[in-house]
Amino acid sequence: MVSRGPVAASDADRQTWLERWQNWHDGRPLLLNAEGMEASDLRRAGFWPLMTPATLAMLPLGSEPEMRAGLKQKWRNRLNRAESERIKVTRHVLSRGHWLLRAELEQARTKGYRGLPPAFSAAFSTANPGRAVVFEARHRNTPIAAALILRHGLMATWQMGHSNETGRKLNAMNLLLWRAMVYLSQNGHQELDLGILNRDDARGLTHFKLGTGAEARAQSGTWLHQGALAPLAKRLPLGLAA
Repeated sequence: MVSRGPVAASDADRQTWLERWQNWHDGRPLLLNAEGMEASDLRRAGFWPLMTPATLAMLPLGSEPEMRAGLKQKWRNRLNRAESERIKVTRHVLSRGHWLLRAELEQARTKGYRGLPPAFSAAFSTANPGRAVVFEARHRNTPIAAALILRHGLMATWQMGHSNETGRKLNAMNLLLWRAMVYLSQNGHQELDLGILNRDDARGLTHFKLGTGAEARAQSGTWLHQGALAPLAKRLPLGLAA
């Protein structure tokens, strides 16, 4: 499986990989979550489309003044209000017993969405010491919101977040994300992946993500290369492969 790839220095290098990858592969089926590739090129290489492309919110990180200037006005106003409240923000490494993991499990069940299970985040923290970071907001010594960031290379991923009624009222998640942005930038990260944009079922969350100044970046879909399917994939009408 290749997820969010292949990673290449240029479009030409990516095209070269598409033409020659079988020379380096052992012949087993390959599942490709493609990025930066055209449907016509994938079809020509014998890949069969499995899932339509998703769009991700990708947030470039920079200096604090640059990032603050990039915030949308309403988002910045909510951040300003949160900063004026008596909210204490702490940062620490994720532990297996942190309440955010249980809250995420219940939140996913209640709202009916599916993602990587909380156990994945706990395992990531164990395997990558210091790279799974929780930002937690407290008001009057009571937790009101928390967010988990996974750090990997020059990038980081907003893995999960939860806010209770008080947290939402005080715009705690805006404050947590802002503190995470500043922390990540100061520690050498260049981009923060805020996850999939779902304008149909989660408009509020989509507006929240884009309000940070994040870019909507379309992916290239999920594709399968399997020996018996490859000849059929090459003849698949382009309209069905887009």
